[in-house]
Amino acid sequence: MTNQGRCRIVRGNGSYEGRQGLTYFSGISAESVGSRGICMHLLRMPPGARAKAHLHEAHETAIFVLSGQAGMWYGEQLEHHLTVQAGDYLYIPAGVPHLPYNSGPDEAVAILSRTDPNEQESVMLRPDLDEVHHLDEAHHASTPAP
Repeated sequence: MTNQGRCRIVRGNGSYEGRQGLTYFSGISAESVGSRGICMHLLRMPPGARAKAHLHEAHETAIFVLSGQAGMWYGEQLEHHLTVQAGDYLYIPAGVPHLPYNSGPDEAVAILSRTDPNEQESVMLRPDLDEVHHLDEAHHASTPAP
């Protein structure tokens, strides 16, 4: 049986630093199992964590929040905001700039899945948006998701 036809287990003990400025815990990807259409990993955002503004070209993202709460600015100029909490699912369309952060007192933990099998290939940083929301995240931390 070739590698292509084999089911695989990935032990969740590896991690990597993403271009977005956060640490991800390696899961399913082209790098770990040779996947061709999906990437899934775990994200732990400690209190005060903030990603760099970015987007994923041509790839959708689905997130399930396991614990904690986090906020996210999104849109062409990061003009929209939402807050997710444990039990919420979040969908991010391909090509949408976003900037997630954790302004709460507890760690936020989520499972992330993307239609890009490569962990970082479609990440496009948007440094022009990094300072759009630099101090006012806490003000919006209680805004419920739509």
